[in-house]
Amino acid sequence: MDLELDGNSALVTASSSGLGFASAEALAEEGANVMICGRDEERLEEAREKLADAGDGEVRATPTDLTDPDEVSHLVSETVDAFGGIDHLVTSSGGPPSTTFLETDEQDWYQAYDLLVMSVVWTIENAHEHLLESDHGTITCITSRTVREVADGLLLSNSVRRGVIGLVKTVSREFAPEIRANAVLPGTIETPRIEELIEANIERGVYEDYEEGLADMSSDIPMDRLGEPRELGDVVALLSSPRGSFVNGVALPIDGGLLRS
Repeated sequence: MDLELDGNSALVTASSSGLGFASAEALAEEGANVMICGRDEERLEEAREKLADAGDGEVRATPTDLTDPDEVSHLVSETVDAFGGIDHLVTSSGGPPSTTFLETDEQDWYQAYDLLVMSVVWTIENAHEHLLESDHGTITCITSRTVREVADGLLLSNSVRRGVIGLVKTVSREFAPEIRANAVLPGTIETPRIEELIEANIERGVYEDYEEGLADMSSDIPMDRLGEPRELGDVVALLSSPRGSFVNGVALPIDGGLLRS
């Protein structure tokens, strides 16, 4: 199915790997011009090279710390300078540390809020006028299933990410009909982040080894497996496209049926 994204311009944050990269790849393969970003310049350039031949559009990369509002502003400006505007914004970020309440100090809370919520706020603030100028502006925020159902050991993600859902729902009403805004809630998808979480639980003694952690994470999923990053990326591309033109204000689980409600 042609998603009618050829020639559109997209900014995808935290996109040098994982779900951000998968989303950038899906958009690029549909012919969109894509700006990616990340903190690690070497890994970011490797990602750009992988995406360069994905489609007919252009792929650019800008090193960015999403917890710095000045760098976020620069990222948006670089995207507009490169492509002449922004049609689609996809926000993603790395996850906060795996922790419990008693292990978490006040600074951890502030850092998690900047990473998970304020990075989205700053990106939308800077991109809004450009999305408004587009004939089909969209915002898609990649969050987590933890906004619906908490996960053990993920205190900060469980607590802080919920603010993004309230933000998305609110701007979906304030910005419509010119701009659509949605969120996707990835479940257990095989990314480097999942590897980190399993390793953290091995250190805590929750799992004996990686295979036990992987099996445990798959055990409650009706599809009987972990998801693949591109399975989420393809949904992001659909939501960004005219094919999803009547989808607005939703928080869509991409979790193989794991969530119970």
